[in-house]
Amino acid sequence: MDSITQLHATTPEKLTEAILDGVRKEINDLKKEFQPKEPDEFLTRKDTAELLKISLVCLHDWCNKGIIKPYKLGNRTYFSRKELVDNVFNSNL
Repeated sequence: MDSITQLHATTPEKLTEAILDGVRKEINDLKKEFQPKEPDEFLTRKDTAELLKISLVCLHDWCNKGIIKPYKLGNRTYFSRKELVDNVFNSNL
């Protein structure tokens, strides 16, 4: 059973453009939702202190107080840039 749909007050070009606009909008929404996540960057103690504009002593004190979380790898200590941005820069220290 074939059916015919008639549209009034529009041209084929306007209909095509309206459909393409809708498809573009949906594709842009999907792009925003499915962007690849950036890998977390880990900073050394020195880089972290420079980023936060604090001394290494203060950085050590903040670790002991639980303000920031250190990650140990062997004898080295690293800090997650993402956690620093999310926790330290967005808090009222």
